[in-house]
Order: sequence, then C-alpha cells, then structure tokens
Amino acid sequence: MTTVNKQAAYESNQYRNVFAEYGYTEEAINERVQSTWDALFGEDEATKIYYELGDDKGYLLDTGNNDVRSEGMSYGMMMAVQYNQQHIFDRLWNWTFNYMYMTEGLHQGYFAWSCQPDGTRNAQGPAPDGEEFFAMALFFASHRWGDREAPYNYSEQARNILHTCLHQQQPGFTMWNLENKLIKFVPEVEFSDPSYHLPHFYELFALWANEEDRVFWKEAARASRDYIHISSHPVTGLAAEYAFYDGTPNHIRGYGHFFSDSYRVAANIGLDYLWYGVDERQVDIANRIQAFFANKTPDDYRRYSIEGKAFEEKSLHPVGLLATNAVASIAASGEHAKAAVELLWNTPVRTGDRRYYDNCIYIFAILALSGNYRIWKP
Repeated sequence: MTTVNKQAAYESNQYRNVFAEYGYTEEAINERVQSTWDALFGEDEATKIYYELGDDKGYLLDTGNNDVRSEGMSYGMMMAVQYNQQHIFDRLWNWTFNYMYMTEGLHQGYFAWSCQPDGTRNAQGPAPDGEEFFAMALFFASHRWGDREAPYNYSEQARNILHTCLHQQQPGFTMWNLENKLIKFVPEVEFSDPSYHLPHFYELFALWANEEDRVFWKEAARASRDYIHISSHPVTGLAAEYAFYDGTPNHIRGYGHFFSDSYRVAANIGLDYLWYGVDERQVDIANRIQAFFANKTPDDYRRYSIEGKAFEEKSLHPVGLLATNAVASIAASGEHAKAAVELLWNTPVRTGDRRYYDNCIYIFAILALSGNYRIWKP
C-alpha cells in the first residue's frame, strides 16, 4: 500500500504555489497563467499551437513536424480541463475521436499517434503517452463538468481506454507489461520510455478505472516510482529516452541518451511529489538534475549521455528543458531550486517552428508551479 502523505495535494486539497513562495505577486502569477494560455490558444501566429477545424473540432499542431500527435491532443485536453475551457476540450476530443481512434486492426481501440491536420492518418500505431493522458484528462473532465452524450461521456471513454490498454484483443499488444506493470514505449516492444511513467496518474486510475483493474493500477504506480529511480543516473539524475525494464539505456536508433523525451521525467517527479509526496527518492533525483544544469545556460544545452557527457548536438527544445527542471523544484530540497524557477519565470513562451513541444511543457510548468495543476475528484 502507498503510504499516505496528508500534506500532499491529494489528501489536503492544498496546492503549493511555488511562484508565490519565491516572492512573485498574486497579480503577476495570475497574469502569467492567463497569458500563457492566450499565447498557445489565442491568435498570435508566432506562439499559437491550437487551430480549429469546422464547427466542432480543433487540434494542436506539432509545428516542428507539421502533424497532429496523440501526445499533443491529450496534452491539449489536459490543458483545457485545467483552465476550465470545456468548449476547447470538446473540440479536441471530437477531432481525436473522429480521426485518431482505430476501430480495427492490430491496434483496435487505440489512437493513431500521428495524423495530418485534416485528419488523414500518417501512422496506424499508437503511442502510450497519449492514451494515459487522454484517460486522465477525460476523468477530470467528467468530474469537473459532468458526462453527456457520446463521445462526451467522458468517464466511460476513459475507462474504455484503460481497459483496452490492459486487455487489448491482440496477444502481446497491451500498452503495459502485465507482469512487471511497466508502460511500454509502444505496444509491440518490450522496453520503456522513462518519461512515460506517471505514477500520480496511476494512483487515480486505481480509484476510477474498471474495478477489476484497480489493483493493477495501484501496483503500476509503485512499479513506476521504482522504475524512475533505477532509470535515473545516481550522479546526474538524467534518464535516457528509451530504457530497458532494468532501467539501463536502450540505444536503439540512438535513443539511449538524455534528450527531448527525457526532459519530462523531472516534471513528472515534481507533479507526483506535489500530488502524493510519498517517494523521498524523488527529492534526491530532483536535486541531482538541478545540480547538473546549474552551471549551464539554455544556449549550452546539448544531448547528453546519462552520465553527463555532452555531445555536439544542441537541444532541440531548450525552453522545454528549463521548464521541466523548474517543475522539479516542487520536489527538490537543494540550493538550485529557486534559480530553476526564476529561469522559467524570466523565459517567455517559445516562438518559431519548434515551439510546440517546448510550449506544451512550458504551460504545464506554469500550472504546476502556480498551484493550478489540480486533481479533479468526483
């Protein structure tokens, strides 16, 4: 059983406002929260990533690849429910359900990971980070706004997604390894992506998923906390983009280093610590990550081995990296926590073709550090 931390947000319903703790005013914080939403969902072509299609659909555009990804759509739905923007949420979910949801084939019941902006599929396979965010956002939508007619029967849709993840009809195509309870990179492989591990989500799935699967999700939360620990380097705190089930880097296609996907691990640690605060190992990981980047500027960010060796290749998403490092301050106890938050505060949302991934991570960081990334309960 997970040890209950009565001070953490799930039990206390109190959400730390780290920005306020570091001296920023309520007015300035509220303005930053709103302006960040406006930058991504407004009309400024330099920063926006949300676009509408027809009368009832919308999508988040991966501006670096000119496609629409299940990652981004699920992120957008989480943003919308946190900002209480139901009409945006419904447009995103309607686009997703109509174009990404696969009704036949090996991946029946999952969502295609990449489509063109008109809905044409670029791929017939899923990416599990999309499914877990879809399910969580749908549960929150149900609890915040109530269920309606399909496909806006949010809670039923969420339960269906989680059921498919564990009981997909094609043998070997579940999204979690049913024995070790670890999420896969994609259903047909037996390795993981450390940044996919969201134990704070699985704790809630253990409450709200179909009853027969609730024990699994509780065990998955514990397994993922252990996995984050073993996949994070003991000196640098860095994790690889792809890793085997024992936590060691998987160098297939060059993804065994610390690069774009890996950045999210720090943010996931921060949010899990904010909501549950049950794993003190996360404090040490957060401290190590922040110490590693303390003497580096965003212009210096590179691809790194998890041991900390810098490669020539520069970071594609330096704003995303500094944003996730700031969220780690929720768990961190070290001397670099305040500087990481101040760096985020002094950095605007990104412009240009690569802005999509950075700004998705950025808005989640603003929400988490302002006390606005919340659990919506029934």
